[in-house]
Amino acid sequence: MEEILKSLKRGVVEVISGEELERKLERSRKEGRPLRVKAGFDPTAPDLHLGHTVLIQKLRHFQEAGHQVVFLIGDFTGMIGDPSGKTETRKALTREDVERNAATYKEQIFKILDPEKTEVRFNSEWLSGLSIEEMVRIAAQMTVARMLERDDFRKRYEGERPISIHEFLYPLFQGYDSVALRADVEFGGTDQKFNLLVGRDLQRVYGQEAQVVMTTPLLVGLDGVNKMSKSLGNYVGITEAPETIFGKMMSISDELMLTYYELLSDVSMSRLEVLKKEIRDGALHPMDAKISLAEEITARFHGPKAGRDAVEGFRRRFSGREFPEDARRVPGTVLGGRTDLASVVSKISASFSSRSAARRLIEQGGLEVNGEKASDPAREIVPAGEIRLKIGKKEFVIVTFG
Repeated sequence: MEEILKSLKRGVVEVISGEELERKLERSRKEGRPLRVKAGFDPTAPDLHLGHTVLIQKLRHFQEAGHQVVFLIGDFTGMIGDPSGKTETRKALTREDVERNAATYKEQIFKILDPEKTEVRFNSEWLSGLSIEEMVRIAAQMTVARMLERDDFRKRYEGERPISIHEFLYPLFQGYDSVALRADVEFGGTDQKFNLLVGRDLQRVYGQEAQVVMTTPLLVGLDGVNKMSKSLGNYVGITEAPETIFGKMMSISDELMLTYYELLSDVSMSRLEVLKKEIRDGALHPMDAKISLAEEITARFHGPKAGRDAVEGFRRRFSGREFPEDARRVPGTVLGGRTDLASVVSKISASFSSRSAARRLIEQGGLEVNGEKASDPAREIVPAGEIRLKIGKKEFVIVTFG
């Protein structure tokens, strides 16, 4: 039980409550009944990124311990929009948007989850048919005062920014999902804690045992600062090409790499502790640890061969012959916050020190970024980890961040 709990709690921020989880697991073992472990995803975008997979990894850990996972697609709640962490009302999605995005989710999740132990459900199954009488009963379980305790709602209210009534319904509908599914455990990001606790409350109202709530951290993106997000461009999409996934993973900082190992890797906790010690003692170079992680994540979504090929391609591009070990290193601070390629080159190059000269060089194919040709002078680099630039035929520069 101790080893199982250690695995299930890996990378988890909070468990409400740990004692309840232990009791549920023990009862499950005695009765031979798998726990029903739920996580919900609103299909607000067509593709999943690594930030989403933090939760999906935890679901798989429960599957490996013999439990039943319910992957809930919020096709109904997706048309409302989760207000968590938002400073204004989300733009409503159309039914067509939701259905199109939901179809891609179903294809992508089984790159991680076991289809035999996964129940895929849509919350329109029960929410679309709710009567007005039942909606009133659900709404009666929450007060306006408690809603305004939420940090996001409180700030909007105090700032005199509008809050639509349907946004108040969102956590109630999410909570009712747990009633409809009779969930034993629900996962969500730390920003979902309020919604997850509503599920506990509603289950009690409907005569069910309250679910255990487990929260996971919001994965920091490639920039090492902000939550991973497509809108910020600091993401790794799980449907991206193998070399793109590998290259993006190699761009993260050494510190962020260890966080990614804990939240995304299948490496055991004991092995992870050894890996950290080897890096501290100098027995393992951080670059080698990063290559192993990048290969694992690439292989997860494209197969082992794609992972191996990505490693070989990376080593070939950055062999001592092609990219010298004594390449000039410059700190990212010299860029003054400018991250478009024309500005980057003009700031660090001895031969192309004007933006116009740098722009011409790039347009003519004279720049390589992390081993790949770059032809757009306006392209932005992600200011994280190391960026290796081959400028013209003779300049080799490594820009380091963090």
